[in-house]
Amino acid sequence: MAKTLPTRAELPLGLTWDLTTIFADDQAWQTAFTEIEERLSLADAMAEHVTDSASSFYEALQFGLNLMRDLEKVYVYASMKHDQDTNNSFYQGLVSQAEALAARVAAAIAFFDPAVLSLSPEQLANFYEQEPKLVAYRHYLDEILTQRGHVLPADQEQLLAAAGDVFGTAERAFGMLDNADIKFGTVVNDDGEEEQLSNGVYARLLESPNQAVRKETFQTFYQPYLDFENTFASLLASHVKGHNFMAQAHHYTSARQAALANNQIPEAVYDTLIAEVHQALPLLHRYVALRKRLLGLPALHSYDLYTPILGTPDYEIDYEGAKAEALAALAPLGDDYLAVVNQAFDQRWIDVPENQGKRTGAYSGGSYDTNPFILLNWVDNMNNLYTLVHETGHSVHSYFTRASQPYQYGDYPIFLAEIASTTNENLLTDYLLKQIDEPALRAYVLNQYLDGVKGTLFRQTQFAEFEWWMHQQAAAGQSLTASVLDDYYGQLNQRYYGPALTVDPEISHEWERIPHFYYNFYVYQYSTGFAAATALAEKILNEGQPAVQAYKDYLKTGSADYPIEVMRKAGVDMTQPNYLRATFSLFEQRLDEFESLVKQLED
Repeated sequence: MAKTLPTRAELPLGLTWDLTTIFADDQAWQTAFTEIEERLSLADAMAEHVTDSASSFYEALQFGLNLMRDLEKVYVYASMKHDQDTNNSFYQGLVSQAEALAARVAAAIAFFDPAVLSLSPEQLANFYEQEPKLVAYRHYLDEILTQRGHVLPADQEQLLAAAGDVFGTAERAFGMLDNADIKFGTVVNDDGEEEQLSNGVYARLLESPNQAVRKETFQTFYQPYLDFENTFASLLASHVKGHNFMAQAHHYTSARQAALANNQIPEAVYDTLIAEVHQALPLLHRYVALRKRLLGLPALHSYDLYTPILGTPDYEIDYEGAKAEALAALAPLGDDYLAVVNQAFDQRWIDVPENQGKRTGAYSGGSYDTNPFILLNWVDNMNNLYTLVHETGHSVHSYFTRASQPYQYGDYPIFLAEIASTTNENLLTDYLLKQIDEPALRAYVLNQYLDGVKGTLFRQTQFAEFEWWMHQQAAAGQSLTASVLDDYYGQLNQRYYGPALTVDPEISHEWERIPHFYYNFYVYQYSTGFAAATALAEKILNEGQPAVQAYKDYLKTGSADYPIEVMRKAGVDMTQPNYLRATFSLFEQRLDEFESLVKQLED
């Protein structure tokens, strides 16, 4: 019989997250939901008098922030309940209610930003003088003021905000199709057993040392995407058009400019990333060609890119072992950092095993008034050890920010988020390389690192380039049909991986299964974050306590400053290409060492 995943009810309680710390039960959630609904009726009165005085302005500010703060808890509970079992129709309903409520809240408080922009500098200065409590919100208000020329009159902003639920339809439909409705079929695994495919099983079996297993897994997994390619194309094209529409409505030249403006990130950062990665592609081509040679394959396929080049050493690690290794690797960050990590381990912040219907992948989530939870789909291998320290980086970042900042600054922009998580990955790599002398295992760790750069810095930049191209094509009136998307993505994939990679027709469909294409110019930040994290990790390891303190200051800043400035204070200027070039230099050094170790093992 085929191996099947456990149901949610069959999981050990201690390996699941404890969402009762958000709401004791579903009824408590419903009570909070209703209270938010009732408060929405106050919005019109707030809007009418928002700029009458400093006190009414402060009251409206608090009204909006408190609504958002309470909404976040409601949304987090519903979405995480749904993510733990996407087949559960009750929690599908709660998510729908939460999303609809979020649109109503956004519409209700849409009056505030236009009101801020209507104030003259003199009026705002007088408000600060008349109501001293407003001073604590100066940076928050300054960020709104940067939107001059891009915020519409209050009634128009309210209309667009109310349509937020509609604009999210394509993303929700993709999620349901990819996580719940698609049936991937079964394959024969390394033990000769028939196994039900899922996203998690797919990732594990692509690491198989048996090419026949990898090939069957790859082709079986992609078949549903080929079957539904027109549906996926329609969803993605619709979502891209939504981004372009909102950008145009707010007088931006492009959806990319609008997305990056949210964090005050210059578009040159995006363009520099793609340009520098293009310059470094010969390094990736060299690594791909080396992989082909060492695997002894007459043709290297896309399904051969994830198996360890030298086979799988004796490094199967279970979750308990991974926790111990994570604590040792993160020790350079100090006892206060490790104390938060231990809270995550001991207080059920983490949902560990995969189960039927569980959302794929991994993430750190939560809100200002909840724990920073982590969703995993645990498999006993080194990749999942890296995933654990990655998501722990996000969660500790959230914990320090919320403990250090008031609500208005108690979150951080995505641009900064991936830096914290990937710094942890860099520290883990350094730790493992310092612990391991045995050539084969050391080569394996280097292989993992090289694959990490391939999968993050190179691969995510490939996604970022594809995302930018899609938006440009749609803005120019070109139809994003399945065949158009397939053709461009296939060509781009070949450009990145080079002549040593044999073209598989399935890989042209990879865009269909990437959820990040629905996140509005999110993926480039994985790449910039990886490179910035490399620089920070080197500082932490080489400079000691001063660098550690600067790093923790960054973790505690939240959104109290612009992200480019936050990183500059931490020691990395991301407006310049140097941090990217340094990362490619380290990649080349470790590629050199890997080749040397391989030669030693061959001799």
